[in-house]
Amino acid sequence: MNFNYQKELVRIWENAVELYRNGNTSADTFPIQHDLPFLNKIGLNKMDIFDYVEDWVCEGTPDLGTFLLIHDLRRDFFIEEQKGIHSLEKLDSKALPGKTEKLNGITWLPRVIGKARAKLRGELPFDTMFCCGGDRAFFGTNDIHPAEFLRIVRKSESEDHLIAQWVSERIKSSQTNC
Repeated sequence: MNFNYQKELVRIWENAVELYRNGNTSADTFPIQHDLPFLNKIGLNKMDIFDYVEDWVCEGTPDLGTFLLIHDLRRDFFIEEQKGIHSLEKLDSKALPGKTEKLNGITWLPRVIGKARAKLRGELPFDTMFCCGGDRAFFGTNDIHPAEFLRIVRKSESEDHLIAQWVSERIKSSQTNC
């Protein structure tokens, strides 16, 4: 399960892309039941596949590489921090900070921090995606890769100010490189 897990994830991704393109566009009936035991063992679920495949097919992003990097971090957190035990908690999407809320003057940052923490812990509800269109706009505007952001959130634990400081520094360095 561990040595070649990424190959299995690629196979699942490719199959899911084909399924979606062939008209399987409902998350409720997305036919990947035979892959669920494997996904469960690495801390993932059906929505971890469906959301990313849907956005890839419909919007051309996030790509397979980004999908793999994000879910490698989730898998690592699941194995290392959660000791292979799924959280019984789920984020209440309504409890997320609003889309216009700011931290250190940075719009969307409080929202994406909450989503990133929930992604790492496997606590995102089915109606919420880490790396959705709004998140991708935030990442693109601020020159941050979504997997890089997950690493910073994990490293910073519950210290939002450390994340905000890191993002502020990234913004400044991106502006000086133009």
